[in-house]
Amino acid sequence: MSMIAFPHFRPVRSALCLASWLALFSWAPVQAGPVRIVLPTDNDAIFSPDPSRFYMYTDRFFEGVRSKPWTGGQYGYVRNQKRVSGGVIFTRFHEGVDIAPLRRDPSGRALDEIRSIGEGKVVHVSLEAGKSSYGRYVVIEHDWGDGPLFSLYGHLEKVAVTPGNRVAAGSPIGQMGCTGWAGHRNVERSHLHLELNLMLHDRFPQWHDRHYTSPNHHGQFNGLNMVGMDIVALYLGLRENPKMRIADLVAALPAYFKVVVPRVDSDLQLLRWYPWLGKGLTRLSRPAAYEITFSRSGIPLAIEASSSQVTSPQLTWVKSSPHLHALATQGRLTGMGSKAGLSDAGKAYITLLSGRF
Repeated sequence: MSMIAFPHFRPVRSALCLASWLALFSWAPVQAGPVRIVLPTDNDAIFSPDPSRFYMYTDRFFEGVRSKPWTGGQYGYVRNQKRVSGGVIFTRFHEGVDIAPLRRDPSGRALDEIRSIGEGKVVHVSLEAGKSSYGRYVVIEHDWGDGPLFSLYGHLEKVAVTPGNRVAAGSPIGQMGCTGWAGHRNVERSHLHLELNLMLHDRFPQWHDRHYTSPNHHGQFNGLNMVGMDIVALYLGLRENPKMRIADLVAALPAYFKVVVPRVDSDLQLLRWYPWLGKGLTRLSRPAAYEITFSRSGIPLAIEASSSQVTSPQLTWVKSSPHLHALATQGRLTGMGSKAGLSDAGKAYITLLSGRF
């Protein structure tokens, strides 16, 4: 079994220590240590001279040409090409990475064992392949000192864990497969879809029922309630800096837009879970509103106090673009150039993470 491990740090917490006392007056965590993660399969090609061997290709048909680019298995805006003035852009965001198998049976089905990327607790298992685009999937909660993080393992053929199980880094949790909705039943494209996520709100089921008529089969662990980060960037970053934190990964992302939201009595769930998002805030802060900075994909990058008197979310800034902002934000913004607004999808997204529903 080939795994890449990084130094583990278990924070020491003492109610009497000075750092804990200071934390009562600050959003900063008392203590946060480096992440310890391993690869989820034996495929370690991201560390090789040819990282393309790590990714499962996607089927593409664009302008009359069929292709199977491995780049479509990467994280980010890597799918759904569109020709615009000035060239070709990619308009569909891929929340995780698709990892190619190393072993197959005679029929072509993948045999690779899937393992937990880190120590944690199994919080969700979906055994019915037809109830999600993830197919059969597992969600594991981790605590590396930067708030709750959730790894997701999709398209599994078999699942070997149940909710509540404690797992170590490298613990087997299932077998690679090709389960899921249409497009994931081709055994040639068997792969692991891996995500590392922040969670948006613990009252997601109520929000979902207000915005969708379809049933929510996955409670809090629905993919709509989790926002994925670039886990390959984390693997590579930890090789360069073993003390790297999740906060560092997020801080390195470029900002794309900002939204001001009115403060609610219960305050922002995001700040309680991920206090490092707060900039210049203390636990005693009671601003009239918060300004939240987002990446293109909707990852919250920073939360600051705002004196704006608003009763609903308002866009305050957007990075200028020669293309429609909708193409770069999963349809959450309207407009182009330096002018933009929140679409209905964008307003719904902001209400979820701000808790105003």
